[in-house]
Amino acid sequence: MKKRTFAVVITLSDMTIGKTKTLQEHAMRFGTLMGIFWILKFILLPLGFKIPFLQLLFIMLTCYVPFLGYKMVKKYRNDFCEGTVNFSQAYLFLMMMYFFAALLTSAGHFTYFQFIDNGFITDSYLSSLETFKNGVSGGSDASVDQLIEMFNQVAALSPIQLTLQLFIQNIFYGSLLALPTALLAMKRKKQI
Repeated sequence: MKKRTFAVVITLSDMTIGKTKTLQEHAMRFGTLMGIFWILKFILLPLGFKIPFLQLLFIMLTCYVPFLGYKMVKKYRNDFCEGTVNFSQAYLFLMMMYFFAALLTSAGHFTYFQFIDNGFITDSYLSSLETFKNGVSGGSDASVDQLIEMFNQVAALSPIQLTLQLFIQNIFYGSLLALPTALLAMKRKKQI
């Protein structure tokens, strides 16, 4: 009785050379870059309480996020979509990119709040609000008291709850930013 063996040979070149990358793969790659940017930007937040210039830099980099998103969707459009992309494709790319960025940033947020923060950010905000409250007179006291109460509630959250809150917030803001960005980035083929 003869033994028969079958060999299955899969070459990597067959799997990778004609394969086009999907929108999700590009969104993951660009989302990773955006997530690294967000983590580096987040490092400036607690440092900004000690060095005010870093707080200003944090705010400026936060304002730069939609422009960076536009540059990324434009690069995706020009390099991987042959220069044309419709609104829904651009919006989906941006939504997925912001989702993956928020997911990566959540790892940084959790690490910070679990092991490093020990209430530093909320304590800093509360002390700033108390100082502001002492310097303000009139009807603003009630508003400042509401802010203080809000930060006391935030301080009561566990690191995982705070991370989940920031994750959802990043996705929500990303979905809002994706609408005008996708409108600006869409480009149709020229009719001849």
